[in-house]
Amino acid sequence: MKSIIFKIILFAILIMVGFNTNAQNFSGKATYISKSKMELGNWGAKLSEARKKQIAARLKNRLEKTYVLSFNSQESIFLEEEKIDAISGATDSWGGYFSRGDHYKNIKENKIVQSQEFYGKRFLVKDELYRLEWSMGTETKKIGEYTCYRAKAFVPSAELNWFNFSWSDLSSNTDKDASEEKLEEKLTVVEAWYTPQIPVSQGPAEYWGLPGLILEVSVDNTTLLCTEIVINKGDKASIEAPAKGKEITKNDYTLTVREKMVEMRNNRMGRRG
Repeated sequence: MKSIIFKIILFAILIMVGFNTNAQNFSGKATYISKSKMELGNWGAKLSEARKKQIAARLKNRLEKTYVLSFNSQESIFLEEEKIDAISGATDSWGGYFSRGDHYKNIKENKIVQSQEFYGKRFLVKDELYRLEWSMGTETKKIGEYTCYRAKAFVPSAELNWFNFSWSDLSSNTDKDASEEKLEEKLTVVEAWYTPQIPVSQGPAEYWGLPGLILEVSVDNTTLLCTEIVINKGDKASIEAPAKGKEITKNDYTLTVREKMVEMRNNRMGRRG
């Protein structure tokens, strides 16, 4: 047992030494494919296979997305590539309200800046980076040409989904005070694979803090997988944070959207009455 612990500690030290030496020289772009499994619950169990395929085709833009992460040793920005709905020929505007906007991370300054749009209003969410407490192992696998190591973290679900809402959230959260929510705080398991061959402490979306670029993340029913990496051979890439919108914190943005959704629900119920 002591031998295994010693090997893990030595492994971590060797990675960190190489990481600190080389990180400042790396910048580039990484393309990620996001795939989510369709969950239809008890209602979906009653549907025919043909109907399920129709729904999957309709929801393809929400279940499969492409992102680009531009990064250097201190900063990164994570952008979704907008797709046109193959069936309707339109973009997914309502689904876009509850999608992650342009996501900027600055590790040196410990901050995020994320652009969000809801119901015609643009917000600029500014807050502190959430520091994930990673547990690193020695298990490896190849992603493309890169050797990756496995890491795991337990993260408060609210930290991963603060921009994402559903109508069911209103009934479950409207009447609870902050202390009750804190006591019932749920944790989400995050599994990541990172490569010390690209020694930057960056990753897609909210994920960062490992001694190498994160190439794969699995959370709940969604997996983000890197499919292409381009490393800059010249000077460090310049990265700019989003700059347009009303400045707001994550918590205040969550409250603002919930209040608007309650207003919309009440107006709809009033019209029915």
